Amino acid sequence: MGKRIAIITGASGGIGREFTKLMLREEVDEIWAIARNQEKLTALRNELGDKIIIVSKDLSKSEELLSIGKMLENEKPVIAYLINNAGLAKMGSYQDFAVEEITDTININCCALAVLCTVCIPYMIEGSRILNISSASSFQPLPYLNLYAATKVFERTFSRSLNVELRGTGITSTAVCPSWVDTELLMTEVNGKNIKFPGIVAPDRVAIKALKDAKRGKDMSVCTLYVKYLHMLAKLFPQKVIMNTWVHKIKEYI
Repeated sequence: MGKRIAIITGASGGIGREFTKLMLREEVDEIWAIARNQEKLTALRNELGDKIIIVSKDLSKSEELLSIGKMLENEKPVIAYLINNAGLAKMGSYQDFAVEEITDTININCCALAVLCTVCIPYMIEGSRILNISSASSFQPLPYLNLYAATKVFERTFSRSLNVELRGTGITSTAVCPSWVDTELLMTEVNGKNIKFPGIVAPDRVAIKALKDAKRGKDMSVCTLYVKYLHMLAKLFPQKVIMNTWVHKIKEYI
């Protein structure tokens, strides 16, 4: 049996960084930390130690994404954890997005996640865990957060469906659905106005809860009562009502 590893995308900051720290407590020989920024990855390894294996890749580029599969072919490890955390987010109207921004967001948030699941599962064994970082934004359509929310719907439904397909293997897939998380991904100001984020949580809280839920075999991890409340509202009220309420709340920022 090969060495046991954890693979984490978007590992250099935010939730990915917290998952990387948590993996140091798990029974893994290496943590493959994947991100675009080589400098941040080097700082991460310097802080956390040589168990961190730097993998600098731009997952929006198919050749760089597929090269991870070639690394697995060469190393033939046992993947104990695959944590798909890499993602892009931007608030704005459809008019505010360049074509390249649209394709990069879909490629990283959706394509990379699905491809990595497919190439990694053959190296997993009973007890291996997949955690895909979706969002409470996936619970309903969200105008002006449209592209991000739509990709998070894909991540959530893909993850939960994959969990059913994996029955009998001992491998689980969990969709992690936090609300606002206090990371550098969040815009803090729009048009000179500070943005208020109800129910915002620290990234370590999300990671700790998600890991516990994954170990319990849950197909979805919902952190905090606030997110559970949002999930309930999305089930009880028509989506048009939810969308109109959302637009009313963010109108000062758009």
